[in-house]
Amino acid sequence: MGPSLDPFVVAVGEHTIADADFEDVISAGRGSRRRDCVAKAAAGDRVEPPAADMITLIRPMLATLVPKPFHRPGWVYEEKYDGIRTLAYRRRRRIRLYSRNLNDLTAEFPDITCALQGLVGGDFVLDGEIVAFDRHGVSRFQLLQRRALGEQVRPVFAVFDCLEQAGVGLLYRPLTERQLALQATVPRRPGLLMRARRLPDDGLTAYNIAQKRGWEGIIGKDATSLYEPGRRSRSWLKVKCRKEAEFVIGGFTAPAGQRRHFGALLLGLFDGPALRFVGKVGTGFPEKVLEDLSARMRHLQIDESPFHPVPGEARVTWIRPQLVAQIAFTEWTADGKLRQPIFLGLRHDKKASECTWSERER
Repeated sequence: MGPSLDPFVVAVGEHTIADADFEDVISAGRGSRRRDCVAKAAAGDRVEPPAADMITLIRPMLATLVPKPFHRPGWVYEEKYDGIRTLAYRRRRRIRLYSRNLNDLTAEFPDITCALQGLVGGDFVLDGEIVAFDRHGVSRFQLLQRRALGEQVRPVFAVFDCLEQAGVGLLYRPLTERQLALQATVPRRPGLLMRARRLPDDGLTAYNIAQKRGWEGIIGKDATSLYEPGRRSRSWLKVKCRKEAEFVIGGFTAPAGQRRHFGALLLGLFDGPALRFVGKVGTGFPEKVLEDLSARMRHLQIDESPFHPVPGEARVTWIRPQLVAQIAFTEWTADGKLRQPIFLGLRHDKKASECTWSERER
């Protein structure tokens, strides 16, 4: 079988080899250099790309949540978006979109894919967020959830970092240099692609603007910072204006009244190995969402509670703690429960194990 020209890659642990020759390398081998590459990847050693068509799939750099607004000289401030974190790779005019957990999103967003293909220049890697805006220009994750269920919602790719330009990696260049590359790659014009909205250089002023506009929050970034793939760094700090967070679904109650499918979802966070109950949510479910979520949970039913200790709720069906829900709420109660929670949607880009009590959003 002749070699494929597909320039993309598959992961081997945290390392990568070209999927163009992956099966050939495993079965018969195409040469000592590629066999060495596979052996090193399997052993956990660093793999240097043996060919120009190889790239590294990385997980995005993450911001650290802080409890209140701040200002630091030499930092820049941007809007924090309420969407799906996405890395966009272009290789030989072909585009692949990946979520933070390396799920392939390309087929889900064909219009954004086409817009990225049409950008001038060579190969690139862009970091950003796929979002949908309401009529006030505020990003809302639940709009993307409705789109997934068939509603007409226009997604936009808000780009805030350029990790590679014209085939030259920029991971080890300061943020200021990467943003110049971003400006040269993504034009400033309305459409399916946009640069992240930049705020004044005073962090407190930036937060006040975000709060007045109803945005999810802001992210402050050290202008000298390098890009740290897969790490939650303190060189990027986020402050939220709205209280929204991800929680694990561990069960659901029976429906009552006119409600069909289920009544409320039981939510939790992992506290060590145990799933800690933090409350239940019974609002925010359009009929299509009720039907879709009910079907998903039906396949996850188990006999025993995944929570420890077991919450004292009646008529509960327990499920394996795999689904992650995004929830809006007003505050935490004194006994560690959510006050006035509202369901916003399922997060397919986050693992249940990432939802922990120690890193909960307060």
